[in-house]
Amino acid sequence: MVGSTSKKRVALVTPSYAADFERCKLLCESVDRFVSDEVDHYILVDNGDYAQFSELTGRKRHVVNELDILPSWLHCFRQGFSKTSRKVWLSTKTWPMRGWHVQQLRRIAIANFIAHEAILYCDSDMLFVRPFETQNLWHDESLRLYRKPNAINSNDLEDTALHFDWTRSAAALNGLSEPSFPAHDYINNLVTWRRQHVLDMCANIENSTGTDWVSAIGRNRSFSECQIYGAYVDGVLEAPDHWYATEGLCQTYWSGEALTRKDVEAFVDKMSDNQVAIGIQSFTNTEPDVLRYLLAA
Repeated sequence: MVGSTSKKRVALVTPSYAADFERCKLLCESVDRFVSDEVDHYILVDNGDYAQFSELTGRKRHVVNELDILPSWLHCFRQGFSKTSRKVWLSTKTWPMRGWHVQQLRRIAIANFIAHEAILYCDSDMLFVRPFETQNLWHDESLRLYRKPNAINSNDLEDTALHFDWTRSAAALNGLSEPSFPAHDYINNLVTWRRQHVLDMCANIENSTGTDWVSAIGRNRSFSECQIYGAYVDGVLEAPDHWYATEGLCQTYWSGEALTRKDVEAFVDKMSDNQVAIGIQSFTNTEPDVLRYLLAA
């Protein structure tokens, strides 16, 4: 049986930043257009971007300032004097971190501030293009979890060294032994986690490392929140209350030249029947307006 007799609350969570504002706005429009059940949508931003993103606030859409969910000892600075200067997060407890590091910390931290059974993480440079019902993420009491078996190996992935490092640090943070390879890949731009598992994962990290979970994760040069959660669910729990999906719900254009509308149309045509969203990575410089036709009634 797909779904369950009682509806479970699923929160949509999107970390974003100023350069992605128009893309995030498009994502919000796609949620309103295609997500058929009413869901709370949380957009997580740093303090400097909070005012800009606040215009997206609505009855079910909430913009969350990282100052309200991350420790006060983590400080954001611009590396120059212009508004476009890159930001860095500094503290005495972690390595200096970039925005993509802190976005991952926000994704974990939000679990302490909501009461939903599950969290559906949506990157800000993706959008829904087909009708979607969050209750279909459940098989009775089990929640969907993206896991591509044995996908992290020396043959199949670009940036192999990073994926190996992420998998090793995820195991260490969770108090697990050195992982063997090939290893499972849990990384996608539309993934679902159980909120209580996130809270328990943080407690497990603190127990394993002897320090708070933000410091423990931030002491790694690089990390993947998806690999950390996957290591906890499969390596620590072993009875995860998840059902596994090997195909992502979102078809993603990871790299390459900027897409034209014709390119986008061809890309959408290649979506599988089970996919409901597309992700066009922001660094491809594809203009959001090229994608807007997908939201037409």
